[in-house]
Amino acid sequence: MDGASGQTATAMLENLASRVTSDPQDRVVCALLATVMRVHELVGNFRPTPEEWRDVIDFLTEVGHAADARRQEWVLLSDVIGASTLVEDLNSARPEGTTPNTLAGPFYRPNVPEMENGANISRDGIGSPLEVSGRITGLDGKPIAKAMVEVWQANSFGVYENQQPDLQPEFNLRGRFTADQSGAFWFSSIRPSGYALPEDGPVGRLLNRFGVKLERPAHLHFKITAPGFQALTTHIYDRMDPAIGRDALFCVKPELLGDFRLAKTTGDTKDTLEVRLVLARTDEPTRLNPSHQEH
Repeated sequence: MDGASGQTATAMLENLASRVTSDPQDRVVCALLATVMRVHELVGNFRPTPEEWRDVIDFLTEVGHAADARRQEWVLLSDVIGASTLVEDLNSARPEGTTPNTLAGPFYRPNVPEMENGANISRDGIGSPLEVSGRITGLDGKPIAKAMVEVWQANSFGVYENQQPDLQPEFNLRGRFTADQSGAFWFSSIRPSGYALPEDGPVGRLLNRFGVKLERPAHLHFKITAPGFQALTTHIYDRMDPAIGRDALFCVKPELLGDFRLAKTTGDTKDTLEVRLVLARTDEPTRLNPSHQEH
C-alpha cells in the first residue's frame, strides 16, 4: 500500500495494538494483529467498493449459516483453500523417507471391530473386488510387528458407511488388523470410487463460479499405531484416477500414489493393491517440508 491509505492502515493497526491489554506476545493476539494487517493490505491493494466489500461479508455470513452439527461449512472452506492440509503438514513433520501424514477426514470411526488378516471389509459385497496387501516398516527397513492397522474407504459410489447408516451395513468398508511378525497385513475389499465434496453451499458455489471442482480422487485411508513409533494417518490414492492432480484437499503426494493392478485367476478377476507404510520412531528428528519453511 502507498500514500494516505497505507498511512491510515498503519495508524489503525497501531491503534488496535495499543488497545490490547493482554500479553502482546500471546499467539492469539499476534495472529489477530497479523490477520488485521493482511486484511488491510488486501483492501489497500484491491480497493474494493463498498458494494464489493458487502459481498465479502455476505459470503462469510452465509458460510456461518451453513455450518451446524451435521455440516461444517467453515471446515470445508479451510479444506478447499489448503489451510487444513498446511496445518497438518506443519504439525506432523516426519523424517525424509517416511510415509507422509495426511488429514484423517470427517469419516473416520474409532473402535471398529478387529478382524483377522485376510478378512473382507466389504460387508455388503457390492463393487469390484480388491485385494490389499501391505507391509509396515521403520526407516531402517525393519518390519514393525504387531502394528495396529485401521482402514476405511468409500464404496463404489463414493459414499462412506456413516454417510448412509440406513443403506450400508454397520462398519461397511472399515477394518482393524494387526500386522504379523514380518510387518505384513492383508484384507479383501472393493475398489473405491472418487467423489465430490458438497457443492450446494456457499463454498461450493463460489469455487464452481471460478471453474474449480471439489473432487477427491479414489483412495483408501490408513491409520497405523505401534509402540515406539509416531502414529501415522494417511491416504493411498489410485494413481490413474482422472482427478489425481486436482484433489480438493491438497493431500496427494508422490509417495501416496498406488497402483491398482488387474489380476486374473481361474474364473475370477479382481484388482490388487500393494502398499508399504514407513513409520518414524518417536525419538527420530523431524524435518520440516522445505516448501513450508520461512525464507
